[in-house]
Amino acid sequence: PAAPFAPPLVVVPKRAAARVDLVVVGSSTGGPAALQVIIPALPQDFPAALVLVQHIPRGFSASLAEHLNRRSRLPVKHAVEGDPVIPGRVLVAPAGFELTFRGQPGHVTVHLDAGRGPVPPGGFRPSVDGVMLSAAEIFGARAMGVLLTGMGRDGARGMAAIREKGGPTIAQDEASCVVFGMPKAAIELGAAERVVPLDRVAGEMVRMIQQTGIS
Repeated sequence: PAAPFAPPLVVVPKRAAARVDLVVVGSSTGGPAALQVIIPALPQDFPAALVLVQHIPRGFSASLAEHLNRRSRLPVKHAVEGDPVIPGRVLVAPAGFELTFRGQPGHVTVHLDAGRGPVPPGGFRPSVDGVMLSAAEIFGARAMGVLLTGMGRDGARGMAAIREKGGPTIAQDEASCVVFGMPKAAIELGAAERVVPLDRVAGEMVRMIQQTGIS
């Protein structure tokens, strides 16, 4: 029997054939550099929306969005309340706010919440888990989860929810991570369908999306 502290493995259904409408990318320590490898490598005709959730101090997420926008084929925007989630555009979750989704596929918008009081110790705002859980709820199998380098476990539970819905998931491998915390937690939970090095993440995202159906 499993040790008492072992996390439960994700129950993985057969991959759904639905197209991917949204990719949520989560990262922490080492994330800004990793995002500068991945986002500029995506093609101009990338068919899904992207939301980037980077643990970063208040005031720095907007400059991250601006930097990525200058380097990328896709438009990159610092998210604001009510932004539509549309294919081929990248939204950077603003530091200091929880980000969730409202609506239904085809008519989804971003909702930002500053929360009440300080972030609990060990917590983050935005949290990767929170964004991915919302993505799984709204998009189901049409969401993709990607976890990059970072300390801690944020994102493992959210990516597990996406995989449980039948959506594709990718984790960065240990050798290319600055800190192999967040991807490792997802892998141990059974939430990562594919584990690849940083320089292959963008290509794997495109490949997995191309493999999905068009229903």
